[in-house]
Amino acid sequence: MSAPLTRDLIISGARDIIASEGLDAVSLRRLAAALGVTAPALYAHIRDKRDLLRGVAELEFAELISSFEAVAVTEPVARLHRLSRVYVERALAEPELFRTMFLFPPELDLSATTGEELPMATTSFRIALDAVSAAIAAGALGDSDPLIAALTLWTATHGVADVLLLGFPFDDATRDLLIDSVIDTVLTGLGAHLTVEAP
Repeated sequence: MSAPLTRDLIISGARDIIASEGLDAVSLRRLAAALGVTAPALYAHIRDKRDLLRGVAELEFAELISSFEAVAVTEPVARLHRLSRVYVERALAEPELFRTMFLFPPELDLSATTGEELPMATTSFRIALDAVSAAIAAGALGDSDPLIAALTLWTATHGVADVLLLGFPFDDATRDLLIDSVIDTVLTGLGAHLTVEAP
């Protein structure tokens, strides 16, 4: 007997398709076939494809948050470095799921919103913002505006992840050097004193 159809089961099925076949492979018809149900049956649990993808993004942000919370480094600059590495490593491990996550932005305390903000995305950004604020308060990151500093670091970290996902034939050593170079360059530019190596 097959498991009863639930929202969690539907979202998990969509996640599996994205991870194995890519974001563009997801359709409600394709998902229904994979779950052994009709497409209309999905609508008892999800509103539409956008709602489905939002559910997948929530799962992935929950995983990213767990990875962030597992970072035990306490020295402020080394902590920022490690959080940035965790972010890139997550992108490289699950590129299509990473792509899905950023269909939905965090709320950034700016004057405008998109209406698509995802609370889990906001939570993950807050972890980074809090780490930036702590580094500034400790005098380890100059006197930057915390939000702008966090956005700057995120932009660079997301950018290096995107470049690595282009598929250039970097070996592991070159990849790691590039990641560290981008993170350290941005931290230095923000006024960090890079005297402690991140593990």
